[in-house]
Amino acid sequence: MDDETFGVWRAGIGLLSSAQRGLAFHDLALAEANDPVEFLDAAIEDVGQGGSDAAQAEALAGASSGCAPDLLSQVGQDRIGRFGCPHCGGHDVGRWGRANALPRYRCKGCRKTFSPLTGTPLAGLRYRERWMDQAEALISGESVAKAAERCRIDPTTAFRWRHRFLSALNFDKPGSLSGIVEADETFVLESFKGKHRDLPRPPRKRGGKAGKRGLSNEQIPVIVARDRTGATLDAVLPRLDAHSIMAALGGAIAPATDFCCDGGTAITAFAREAKLKLHVLPAPGHPKPEAPELHINNVNAYHGRLKEWIRRFHGVATKNLPTYLSWRRTIEALGDRMKPEAWIMGAAAIGPYQQLTQI
Repeated sequence: MDDETFGVWRAGIGLLSSAQRGLAFHDLALAEANDPVEFLDAAIEDVGQGGSDAAQAEALAGASSGCAPDLLSQVGQDRIGRFGCPHCGGHDVGRWGRANALPRYRCKGCRKTFSPLTGTPLAGLRYRERWMDQAEALISGESVAKAAERCRIDPTTAFRWRHRFLSALNFDKPGSLSGIVEADETFVLESFKGKHRDLPRPPRKRGGKAGKRGLSNEQIPVIVARDRTGATLDAVLPRLDAHSIMAALGGAIAPATDFCCDGGTAITAFAREAKLKLHVLPAPGHPKPEAPELHINNVNAYHGRLKEWIRRFHGVATKNLPTYLSWRRTIEALGDRMKPEAWIMGAAAIGPYQQLTQI
């Protein structure tokens, strides 16, 4: 895209609705996940404080933030490499001292300053010395009450922190799935947890069962697709049909992919519309004898782990379900790299799928 067209595109950002901005962030996140970038250790010019004073301030910042000394500097360098200046997108950036115990940078294009956290959900969040505790709570999958106790904060603050730390991960997904891809839908009971008035139905009290037997509008469809490397795409569907699945998965699965599913009407219609190499399996756990590598066991096992993990929260509000899907997806993506530092980077919009592109 040339500069003139890009300028016109940027000028229209302020006219986007909240839903349109969400879709734009989603598409940008998918594109960025495929863009390899380089660290800027040597590229960022230090035009701020002197060497010894800066090193001492760096150590003090690490101690006060509760993070490893270089973690927030690494976040800043990674974000500049991937996104450029948060104000104008320019990459001609230099160090500009420190502010509020954080490294500060200055863009030579727009001449504005910013910190590693500018433009992220962590910007302005207080008590940085407790962020590592919050990251540990996310790793453990703790309840709000336990996370509040661990972080020494009020439960309402713990709930807000949880969603601040997870919000950027909603957009951290693999750019594409390849090889053999398994896809299947599952269902989660609709929940208005936290809503105490104007409910569209009588409350279930302590019950966790649907009022109607079988599938109904009380069951929220969730689509999950995984390839054999473990890369995962998931989405809450507004309805179970080919159009909704196309909106969630379309463009991320190449036509050459071996697409395995259980033959459901909606997912089969999606595969045909997307012109995928469709393989309908007779039943979960029973691959075709002539092609034993084609099955949907992995995606069904993921469904089981997801639902078992969600059970600890005693219900998840449907409006927050995408966030909890992102939480579980991040746990699976990090694997043996499950460290608090990785969660803080994810909260700063450098999630595990973007970390995989790191050179």
